Parts: sequence; structure tokens; C-alpha cells
Amino acid sequence: MPVIKILPHSEYAPEGTEISAPAGTSICEALLENGINIEHACDMSCACTTCHVIVRKGYDSLSEAEEEEEDLLDRAWGLEPQSRLSCQAILAQDDVTVEIPKYTINHAREN
Repeated sequence: MPVIKILPHSEYAPEGTEISAPAGTSICEALLENGINIEHACDMSCACTTCHVIVRKGYDSLSEAEEEEEDLLDRAWGLEPQSRLSCQAILAQDDVTVEIPKYTINHAREN
């Protein structure tokens, strides 16, 4: 079972953490099932960018990004070459390391 290492994030994983999830699971599902309540405003339907993560290790082992995801990522805060929408990034057998960006573009949470 692959391990997802989550780098420290002040809100979701202040100390960083590691979780396991079965291959075939999206990173977003794995995070949510393990108590890391990453934003996912569109309920994981690939319609927003709030679940954006940066894959620091294991990027090539994930499912390939489709055009719809790539188009949405253009609007994500802090976009990097290894950015993925965690709801679309499906785990294979390899371990991955992800960083959850400090900010998201989520108008519902803005004050």
C-alpha cells in the first residue's frame, strides 16, 4: 500500500504526517479518510482548484493529468510544474510526498 507523506502545513498537518492508502485511491480521498480535511469545494468533481497539491516526490507514478485538470490548474494559487488537483491524482504503487499550498482560491472561505 503506498504511503503519502504530507509536508508540514500550518492548518492541515502542522508537524507533517504520513498516511497509507490503497492504490487506485485519489490523494484527496486518502487525505480526507485520514482526517486531513483538505478543501474540496466541488466535492471532487474536477470543477475547482481548492484541492491543489504540489507533488514533491512520486509525481510520475500518479495517473496522468487530463486536459480538464490541466486547464483548471492554470487558475490555482502557487502553480508549479508538479501541481495536481488531489481529487484527480490517483495513487499507483509508489509512495508520494505532497505539499498542500498555503492558500487556495476559494471565495466561500474569504472574509
